[in-house]
Parts: sequence; structure tokens; C-alpha cells
Amino acid sequence: MDNKGYIKEPSLTSLKIMASKNGEVTSFSVDVPVKKESQLEKSKQITFCWDNLTVTAKGTDARKGLCGTKIGRRDFVPDKNILQNVSGYCKPGEVLAIMGASGAGKSTLLNALTFRNLSGLTVKSGARYANGVTVTPNSLTSVSAYVQQDDLFIGTLTVREHLNFQAAVRMDRHVPHEERMQRVEEVMRELGLKKCEKTLIGVQGRIKGISGGEAKRLAVASEVITNPPLLFCDEPTSGLDSYMAQNVVEVLKNLSDQGKTIVCTIHQPSSQVFAMFDRILLMAEGRVAFLGNTNDAVDFFQNINRPCPYNFNPADHYIHVLAVRPGNEAQCREEINSICDSFAVTEAGRMVEQEVKLQIQHALQTTGDDLKKSVNKSPYKASWLEQFRATMWRSFLSVIKEPMLMHVRVISTVVMAFILGILYLGQEENQVGIQNINGALFLMLTNMTFSNMFSVVNVFCAELPIFLREHFNGMYRTDVYFLSKQLVEFPIFLVTPILFCAIFYFMVGMNEEFARFCIACLVLIAVTQVVVGFGYMVSCIAPDVQVALALAPAFIIPVMIFGGFFLNGGSLPVWLSWLQYISWFKYSNEILVVNQWRGVTFDDCNHTDSSYPANCVASGEEIFAQLNFEEGKIPFNFGMLVVLAVGFRIVGYFALLAKTFRKSS
Repeated sequence: MDNKGYIKEPSLTSLKIMASKNGEVTSFSVDVPVKKESQLEKSKQITFCWDNLTVTAKGTDARKGLCGTKIGRRDFVPDKNILQNVSGYCKPGEVLAIMGASGAGKSTLLNALTFRNLSGLTVKSGARYANGVTVTPNSLTSVSAYVQQDDLFIGTLTVREHLNFQAAVRMDRHVPHEERMQRVEEVMRELGLKKCEKTLIGVQGRIKGISGGEAKRLAVASEVITNPPLLFCDEPTSGLDSYMAQNVVEVLKNLSDQGKTIVCTIHQPSSQVFAMFDRILLMAEGRVAFLGNTNDAVDFFQNINRPCPYNFNPADHYIHVLAVRPGNEAQCREEINSICDSFAVTEAGRMVEQEVKLQIQHALQTTGDDLKKSVNKSPYKASWLEQFRATMWRSFLSVIKEPMLMHVRVISTVVMAFILGILYLGQEENQVGIQNINGALFLMLTNMTFSNMFSVVNVFCAELPIFLREHFNGMYRTDVYFLSKQLVEFPIFLVTPILFCAIFYFMVGMNEEFARFCIACLVLIAVTQVVVGFGYMVSCIAPDVQVALALAPAFIIPVMIFGGFFLNGGSLPVWLSWLQYISWFKYSNEILVVNQWRGVTFDDCNHTDSSYPANCVASGEEIFAQLNFEEGKIPFNFGMLVVLAVGFRIVGYFALLAKTFRKSS
């Protein structure tokens, strides 16, 4: 290992050997290989503490109703204290379990410690320290990992593929590929995932995959693959039976035995699970009711006349004592405040304050310097190119394995092309055929719009929670994810419009010149890219898929009206005419109509012959005049389609980027 800690090939050391023969002493050297210490084998230990954390929820004016109208004379609701001067610490080799009844503030405490999910909350006071050094969101991310309660994965990947991706983007950029794969093997063996390494993770209700216990262990494996010294877990046993819950906590206990600092929230642990915790933090009404060893908790509750009954789960007893029971809220809160005050003056309570102050005053010099350097350091371990390569690889696997994007999309495109083609089958270039073919051209645009837009909104919105979680974990940048997503899905959105056009175009009987067919295909490809960009934009702006599906049609219908089929462009009101410039229907429909009828004349119309109807159309130029289209605007229209495709993506990217901002308080 060089002076920067990078891994090199195993080196040789010279061993000098002395030998005696016939009274003569000779010496010779032998090169002996020396095993180098892996960069991942050594993990710096961290004591994590927090001092006087106070978190409030913003109050509301109960007098204000809809649109600010007054609905009564109720008083202003003040800010509510969720956490009140909470202090604590956790040392290396310990599992600290944060426990409490519902509403006690344990989840808020974990969120405040990790700078996550603080929307609607304000951290009024307090700080977090790692080895006595104040941490920021970036510096904490660089030395810690966070196992969240909900398991979010790309369900079409296998367990090994998922961990390979984690190793690619979460390990230091100087770790060789062989060592990354070795670490993946070690983690799978340690967490019992080796037997399911080739099994799909699965999507609930759609793709069968690994069990709930395996999914929870996979979530832990994803975080510990970089061997972090500090690990946060949000209710790691949620949704598991007692056996699997015990299995998961055993994994955490084994990790702590390796010198890691582990802080977790836990809900109703069994007695076996409770016995595995080194220390517990009992929360009640946003205050610390107890912090110390599990054995000391028995003595504390004995001293305050709340002893744990014999053969009773201590965790259940503590939570019951500290719970606010309905119908007796005032008395319960009074008892809770008394318990919290009693703990604050005990030796254990004073020790918490002393330990926090000691950590701040006597920060470990070496690790402290490292943490200070990481305050303004990027949280990303991998380089931009490595992030891009890994996300491209994962996105490619998810796309080719995702039935909604591959099989269903292709099959539905072919089926829809044949169904619509049968309806418009064999149109002729006459007065009747003009209206039918123009309708078929506009139908092509409508089909490309709605089919592609809804598929993008559904799939992209489903991945947004995964992206946000991984981004906050310092795995990859927003631009890397957004760009790789576009590039990987480009082929499928290139094939489907060509496939649809190849079937529908000739079944209808449109202009048979090959050049004109190619132009029609290019138009559908361009429209598809505009619609996909629009879908990405709506997905990034909307908070969830339901809102996105409601917003998209509300915008598409107006721009579709300005496409020149339902409303003549020359009759638009001045105050609404600007909307036509963001209508991809307008640009694409004009190209398709001009491409279809340019230079075409009709045998069933002659304006010099009175035997033909006076309002018949004799040439394609008359069609353009009626629709207010221009032949020379084809290059301009193509350019505007490109501008819209790029513009929607830019807006979508910045909307996605805005979602990645988080509070640093």
C-alpha cells in the first residue's frame, strides 16, 4: 500500500538467511511475498454523539380556511416541539436501539441525526458530532451508511447484480475491480445472501423475487459493502416475523463486533432481540427518558417504582410505561415528564452530558482531521465516468428485463398499428381519401403521444424514490442518472415509432415514395422524443405518479387542439396564438401533411370543368392553403421539434435537481 493508501500488487520482501557449511558461514537472501492490507479491511472507528437537539414542527393559523377565509375564532396554533434538548452518544462496537411509543420522537431523532426527511420540520438548536467534529450532510454521508425502513430496489436485477452496482458506485475510486468483487462475495457470505445471488429481487404483485428477510439483509448489505464505520438503521425489523427479525439484528450485532457504531430505531422488539442490544435510548414526548445499558434500565425503572414484572419482555414494559394512553393524556404526560426529569439527575443522565462534552473537547486528532477535510468534500466516491458507466449498465439491465418497456411496448405497438391500419385500410388519393388520410396522419401523432407519454410517466415515477434515496447516499450525481436514463431508453423509443409507421403507413395507402416514408418515420421519431421529454418533465415536476397522470392530459389536450386538425391555425385568437408554438402537434402535422400531398393532383377535381363540385380540391397546394400550412417550413418545424425535445428535458432535469436539495440544519 502506498503512502496514499492505494492498493498495489502484492510486493516481495527480502529475507536474509544465514547458513553454515564446513565451518564457513554464508548468507543469502530469499524474496518472500508479503500480504498487503486491503483498503477495505481497515475501517476507522467513530464515536457519534449529538448535543441538545431541538426540533419543531411549524404551527398553523387555525382561523384560516380555504383561500385564507376565516372559519372561526380559534387561536393560533404555535410551533410544536417534536424533540426537546435531546443529547446522546454511541461508541464503536455498540448497537444503540432508539425505542419509544408512537409519537415519542424516535423517527424524528434519527432523521435529524442523518439530515434526512426534515420537510416541515425545523432544527432549532443542537449539533451532531463524529469523534468530536461537527458533521454536515456531506461529511456524514462520506463516513456513514443508512438502512431505511422501506426496501427500495430495481426489482428486475438479481441480488448479485444489485451488489455489483453498489460496489461500483459506493467504493473509493482507487479500489481495484477484483477487490470490489471480493468484497461483494464477503458481504453475501456474511449476510447469508449467497444462496439467492442469482435470484431476481422482484416487484411485489408483478415479479416474484426474494423473501422479505432476504430483502432486508440485502438492504443492509447494500450499505455495509463499503465497510462504513457508522451505520444508521430505521426500524430494520419492520414487517418481519420474530425469527427473521432476530436474524437481522444478529447481523447488526456481528457488524458492531467488528468495531462499527450502529444506531437504529426499533419497534416492539422481542425479548431475544432486546437482549442483543448493547445500549438503549428510550424516548417519550420528545425527551430522553433513559440512555444506557439494557441492564441499567432495569435498576432505573426499579428506582422510580416502575419495576419490570417477572418473565415480562422489558421492551414492552418500558414502552407501556412511557406511552400516552387515550383518555388519560394529562396524567400520562405528567408522569413522563417526571421520569425524564428523574433520569436527567441520575448518574447515567449526567454521564451522557459529560461524555458529549468530552467528545467535543478531546476530538481524536487523526480522524478529526479527516472529517474536517470532508466537510466541503463531494459525497461521491466514484468519478463521474465510473458513475455513468455503472448507471448505464444497471439501466440497460432494468430496461431489457422490464416487461412494461420491452415486451408490452413492442406488442402493443404492433397490435395498435394493425387495428388502426384495418380501419383506414386502402385509402385512395381522391376527395374522400383526403379527409381520411389527413385523419390517419393526425392519428399517428396522437397514438405516439399518449402511448409513449403514459409509459414514461409510470415507469419513471416508480424509479424516482429509488433515485432520491441513492442520490442522498452519495452514489451518483443527478445529471449522471438523468443522462444514462435517456440514452438507455433511446433505442426502444426509436424502434417503436419506426415499427408503427412501417405497418400503418402502407396499410392506409399513403404516399408510396420511399423518401416520403422515411420523412414520416423521422417525424414520428422526433414526436416520440418530444413526448418522452415531456413525460420526464411532468414526472420530475409532479410529487407522485397520480399527480403526474392528472397533469399530463391537462396539458396535452390544449396543445393537440392547436395541431391544425381540430382548429385552423389562421383562426386562432391573438391572446391564445402563443400556445401553438409549444404544440408539437402543429409542427409535426404540418410536416406530415406537406410530405403527403406536395406535388399531388387529384383526378376527381377540375375547377375549369363545371361537372366537378366547386368546393373540391384539385392539388396538394390547395390543401395547404385550407389548413394554413406552408411548404417551406419543413426544416423550421423539424428544428422546433428538436428544441421542444431538448427543452422539456432541460426543464425536467432542473425539476429533478430541485428535488435533491435537502436541509443542512
